[in-house]
Amino acid sequence: MSKMSMFFNRVPLFSCFSGNSESCEELLPLNGAVRKEPVILNVYDLFTINEYVTPLGLGIFHTGIQVYGTEYTFGGHSLSNTGIFELAPRSAQQELGQNFRYRESIHLGHTHLSRDEVRRLVEQLGWQFRGNSYHLTSHNCNHFSDAMSRILCGRQIPGWINRLAHFVGCVPFLERCLPPDWLTPM
Repeated sequence: MSKMSMFFNRVPLFSCFSGNSESCEELLPLNGAVRKEPVILNVYDLFTINEYVTPLGLGIFHTGIQVYGTEYTFGGHSLSNTGIFELAPRSAQQELGQNFRYRESIHLGHTHLSRDEVRRLVEQLGWQFRGNSYHLTSHNCNHFSDAMSRILCGRQIPGWINRLAHFVGCVPFLERCLPPDWLTPM
């Protein structure tokens, strides 16, 4: 049995969702080697309206998790395969379009997972974050970033990042006012 299969057979994939960093200690590599790779959350403004609404604690943001020099993020498409993709860190505007403007990077902590273990984790998360499962308010890139951060370093992303999506999702009237192709782009 390989180290990776022993790793994922020994530990449930989502065992550290309690939100504290101690909950991920069981994810340390089996050989006892200690790695400390930074986990960075890259935040992008999606629309220029953020200039006016962020002082109110609201905004429309895109995020990705940067680890080992690669940024991982999630987006919607019509297929049932993974919606997770890789970018060069802080390059969403160049790679995804003019609606994305880099805002800031937030250091979330460190992971003890190796580069190969992170890639395996991304593959596993791909089953949960399929392209055709994307939804602007209930299953977006920020939900992916939060899930990956909890697993990698036991920390949630800051609440302000997904506050507007949560608010709109809680008020069905507001969600019905949005164009359907915004909610589930295909």
